[in-house]
Amino acid sequence: MATYLNFPFDPELFLLNWQNEKDPTMTALLDSGAVQANDRIKQLISNGSDYYTIPFYSVIGGTPDNYDGDTDISTEEVTGKSQSGIVYGRAKGWKDRDFIRDFNSGADPMKQITSQVARYWQKYRQKVILAILNGIFNIADDGSDAWDEWQNHTLNIATATDTVGASNKIGATTAGDAVQKAVGDAFNEFSLAIMHSKVANGLAGLELLEYRKYTDPMGIQRQLRLADYNGLTVLIDDGVPVKNSATASGAKEYTTYLFGIGAIQYAPAPVDTPVEVVREAKKDGGYNELITRIRETFHPNGFSFVKPSDSYTASPTDNQLGANANGSSNWVIAGNPKNIAIARIISNG
Repeated sequence: MATYLNFPFDPELFLLNWQNEKDPTMTALLDSGAVQANDRIKQLISNGSDYYTIPFYSVIGGTPDNYDGDTDISTEEVTGKSQSGIVYGRAKGWKDRDFIRDFNSGADPMKQITSQVARYWQKYRQKVILAILNGIFNIADDGSDAWDEWQNHTLNIATATDTVGASNKIGATTAGDAVQKAVGDAFNEFSLAIMHSKVANGLAGLELLEYRKYTDPMGIQRQLRLADYNGLTVLIDDGVPVKNSATASGAKEYTTYLFGIGAIQYAPAPVDTPVEVVREAKKDGGYNELITRIRETFHPNGFSFVKPSDSYTASPTDNQLGANANGSSNWVIAGNPKNIAIARIISNG
């Protein structure tokens, strides 16, 4: 049996500690309500497979009839649609070489590895969410009204000239303007923003954003990569899209994402062996390998994932989740864009 810290390795105990490891970023995602656990999806993927379909009813409508005792009352049948999501699987391992511990007195690489596993996967999950956002905002024009309406979920205030002014940067009303353009008066349903540190620092300088703080075990107050802006919880992540301005030399264009309640649906998929330690006795003098595996889904509410026709296996790659394939997007709009609680702002700061 493999060992960890000179004791028999208990994968169930390690997995419990891994899952319970506190991470302020993931906690903020969940607490904001933007990412919601979906038990229905969890049930659909509980027996395996990489693809699932969620049916939903369309909003009822129609014009009421005149109730005058003479006019017949018309009826309309309720209709429905569906959206489909994809499960991705990932695995990663790290090793602890015996000689490192023997040669460097007090060294314990495996302890360092295990203390960082939870944080590693949480950072990766945020990368997946950003990849998916890239995918849905780059859906190819299919000539539909839905695609046209989806374009209202982008507020581009970046300069089209050779200079950058205050109006090209996110300010006090920018988030509200973006949400109003996307979904009208549903601003209160939006709870989360993900933005670049450059944008966040600009807002902080205008006293429009306040960083959250925590006290470490040594009693020292430290700043988190979390903040508050206009009633939104803000995650600061330099993994959001950044590109050079096409018109203003030296300037950048930054993408900020805004989310409403339940914008991203989440569910874990079963993994038979999510974690294990493997012992290699001969190679490199001997080492232990810690292997971790996950299968799960993050689904943007109101969209469907379409499996690429080429180079797809039983799990989508990061590029397939976020990029276009064969000239068309791997995501399509499945719901009414007016009900999609996702928007973005493109700005110069």
